Amino acid sequence: MQQAPHRLPHALWHAASERYRRAGRFAWHFARGKLRHDPAFASVLAKGWIRPQSRVLDLGCGQGLLASLLLAVDSLAHEQHWPQDWAPPPRGCRVHGLELMPRDVARARTALADHAARARVEQGNIAHAPFSPADTVVLLDVLHYLPHEAQTQVLQRVHDCLAPGGHLVLRIGDHAAGLRFRFSQLVDRVIFRARGHASSSLYCRTADDWAQLLRDHGFEIQPGRMVSGSLFANTLMLARKPDAA
Repeated sequence: MQQAPHRLPHALWHAASERYRRAGRFAWHFARGKLRHDPAFASVLAKGWIRPQSRVLDLGCGQGLLASLLLAVDSLAHEQHWPQDWAPPPRGCRVHGLELMPRDVARARTALADHAARARVEQGNIAHAPFSPADTVVLLDVLHYLPHEAQTQVLQRVHDCLAPGGHLVLRIGDHAAGLRFRFSQLVDRVIFRARGHASSSLYCRTADDWAQLLRDHGFEIQPGRMVSGSLFANTLMLARKPDAA
């Protein structure tokens, strides 16, 4: 398993976070910090895990940072802004986000208001809300907040909504990572409560158990699993729905 060394180019980071100014100081500062310091966003782009023209379903999307980033890709995916060793930029994506917290939904809608045709965020509990058809589903630091039975139900519904050959980008806590896992739990709980959630119970598995759970639901695990830096045990992985027979 390799580390995730990627960082967003400055112009891309700035463009994706700047539109949150209109959503208030908290939204703007959160966007700037999260997009700068969370390696998942840059790693997903660098490795080509979201393909051009994809219908992206972002489950537990928060204030819509991934949608904002993909919108910024369209305007900044030029040679001077795109690292040469990255996969081709995922231009032309459309994003449907689902988020439980009303305040995050309001921030997302304010920030993305000029791009309603390409990026929409709805309030809903991913354990129950309907999933739109997708080419890529993203679940970053969400699934381990659901009880184990709900995890399996969500994964089955994700598999059902994905097109054949579609991708699932998943980041979850690795229960086998010892001290790094406990530190990740602490950080997750702080962020979870800062966003207004009353409960922060975690239902984690080992990274290998997560991978087996995905296989049990018909996914193929793809190469390139990554941990989120040396201090954290959150693991980023890619799964694929097989092509139709």
